[in-house]
Amino acid sequence: MTLLSVEGLTRRFGGLVAVNDVSFTVSEGEILSVIGPNGAGKSTLFKLIGSFLPPSAGRVLFEGAVVSGLKPNQVARKGIVRTFQETTVFKEMTALQNVVVAHQLGVTASPLGTFFSSAAARADERRFRDSAAEILDYLGLGHVKDVEARNLPHGYLRALGIAIALAARPRLLLLDEPFAGMNPEETDRAVAMVEGIRKRGVTVLLVEHDMRAVMRISDRIVVISFGSKIAEGSPEAVRADPAVVEAYLGKDDETIGH
Repeated sequence: MTLLSVEGLTRRFGGLVAVNDVSFTVSEGEILSVIGPNGAGKSTLFKLIGSFLPPSAGRVLFEGAVVSGLKPNQVARKGIVRTFQETTVFKEMTALQNVVVAHQLGVTASPLGTFFSSAAARADERRFRDSAAEILDYLGLGHVKDVEARNLPHGYLRALGIAIALAARPRLLLLDEPFAGMNPEETDRAVAMVEGIRKRGVTVLLVEHDMRAVMRISDRIVVISFGSKIAEGSPEAVRADPAVVEAYLGKDDETIGH
């Protein structure tokens, strides 16, 4: 089943075309990666899919319904949730508190009830704490749930950003460079984490520069260069594509993902 359809997506900034007529689909249960050199338009593409930017042309459909033009919070309520390159956390809060706060889309109490700590508000809080603890345990962060975010190592901070996104119960999770800045051990742990997220029934679309991680984790790969899609296919097909080697890594590099 096709979960996400990107149709002719284009974004212009004045005379600059950051994303140029890009089309692809993401199937339910898939891990699809978008790769390309710096400045290729990958992050702009993510912003378009999440409605953080309006398209100049084209559209995005989620479960067959057009979501282009909706506000980011409306898109999130439909099930498309993204993380960011710079993990947005409350550094003075613990890991658990950060994930509890991220459950805001699930609030059932009224604003007044929340202010006066009504029975519904207290039930929300208990439910959010239980859910946050379960998410952290699942991602291997249970042992640092009471540690303030500012004291977490880089790899754990990135994982906490994913935990925060999972609190919104996404159908489609957009991961923006989840392996950036990680050492090999942290990358291995993060790859296993993303594979585990898929097992929870969450479809994953990610932008990433770590080619070895991409080749290990992806079902399919979309390659963009200068805002345009230049290739799409399995990791094996993309690795062997001369246009991808030239555009992404240079003509003489024959070690993509090995």
